Amino acid sequence: MENTVVRRIVTVTGVLLCALALPILALVWIPVGALVDVVRRRWRLPIVRLLAFATCWAWLEVLGVSAAALLFLSGRSSRIDSYYKVQAWWCRNVVGCLSALVGLQFEVSGTENVGDGPFVLLARHVSLADAVMSSWVVGSLMKKNPRYVLKNELKMDPCLDIFGHRLPNYFINRSSDDVAAELQGIQQMASHLNVDDVAVIFPEGSRANDAKRNGRLAALAERSSPRHARLQQLRYLLPPKPAGVSALLQSVPAAHVITLAHCGLEGLDSFGAILRNFGRQVVKVRVTLTKHDRGSIPHGDAFVAWLDDQWVKMDQLVQSQVSIARKVR
Repeated sequence: MENTVVRRIVTVTGVLLCALALPILALVWIPVGALVDVVRRRWRLPIVRLLAFATCWAWLEVLGVSAAALLFLSGRSSRIDSYYKVQAWWCRNVVGCLSALVGLQFEVSGTENVGDGPFVLLARHVSLADAVMSSWVVGSLMKKNPRYVLKNELKMDPCLDIFGHRLPNYFINRSSDDVAAELQGIQQMASHLNVDDVAVIFPEGSRANDAKRNGRLAALAERSSPRHARLQQLRYLLPPKPAGVSALLQSVPAAHVITLAHCGLEGLDSFGAILRNFGRQVVKVRVTLTKHDRGSIPHGDAFVAWLDDQWVKMDQLVQSQVSIARKVR
């Protein structure tokens, strides 16, 4: 839905209707959802929890859109700092709702003493919650201002659409034939980063799963045997795409790099998978950030090898954390 006015009328109306309908219908969906959960022996009531989260999410969307409208009507539409404050509040509350209602427990390490930026953050991508979770980490824990390379499809979320366009983000068209134009857009997004800014990109380009991983590795085997040799042992992550990361780093020569690995959101790339996983146990999400000084990052082909090595290390970290989590259960 490329027309901005039409898209926002549709999406904002949709979330407003959800925000109004879900509380009104709670006397229906709570007992029905609980009954279905019990019949399916999902004692943590994942359907009820997910619908409760959907209710809070819809109202957070309404409040976020209302805040954006108030900023615009009050003549503060050019105040980027105000939009960042609302965005941080929104993400913090979404994460809070995920914790309180769905049962996600977040443990974050590596945010302390990161120092001054600018930074380019390379994040793992495996679930529907990755963008909000990483924005919460950067905005609320690191106390920095995130700007994102986002996929076009996220425009269907009203807050991500409105705040995504009023802040210096870039919505990438993954099906575009004009790769050069997309890379230029990424570079422009990262221009003029200052010490409090973090440019965030998901180098995998898509949520990871086994089918995508096998397809990517098969393509690498035909196109680049050295990269296939480095990455063929991946079990949880997808092979990274270096072009977008390289464009970011070229745009900000002084930027340090942070890699963000997380474990616990595996298999949560669809609503069906979310229901299955939340129905079993509390989901503990462990997030690890690692800072890399810019001087340690090579250029050219050596940079691609460096990026691949970081992804292999991240995959090994996820493997070890998954193994520990399974032993605890």
